[in-house]
Amino acid sequence: MTDDATLKFGLLMESAQAHQKLAETHLQQLRAHTQDLDGVVRDEIRRTLIEELQMLTAESQRAADSLRRIKRSANTRVALLSVALSIVCTAIPTAVMGWLVPSKTEIAQLRAKRDELAANLTALERRGGRLEWRNCGEATRLCVRIDRKAPSYGEKADFYVVAGY
Repeated sequence: MTDDATLKFGLLMESAQAHQKLAETHLQQLRAHTQDLDGVVRDEIRRTLIEELQMLTAESQRAADSLRRIKRSANTRVALLSVALSIVCTAIPTAVMGWLVPSKTEIAQLRAKRDELAANLTALERRGGRLEWRNCGEATRLCVRIDRKAPSYGEKADFYVVAGY
């Protein structure tokens, strides 16, 4: 019986060792698969990350292009607005000047009128235009300043020389 129990025990031990070796083999295969799986997962993560980053780069590029188009559009609008304001700011004073400033013909007419008036003024001054007139007395009668040193004229000596002539 002891032989039989020893034999059974020996067979059991041999079976346990075979199972242990089989388990170790499976464990090594599992480790190899785990390492392979780790590499596959890392590769998949890299690939996914690269795809996402490429999509992000493309989106960023599209956004940058859109911003450039908006900038060009805004610059064009600002330039057009500046030109329009310049035209308006030039047109308004030009229109006001055209309306207020006399034309060359009107200036020539005004100069001729001025020369005529100057000639008339000179003639008027020679004929007594520098008289100093006033209203005198309670009745506010018209009177002039005379030159008392000048001689009197007329049959009754009732004409006097006006001061300044």
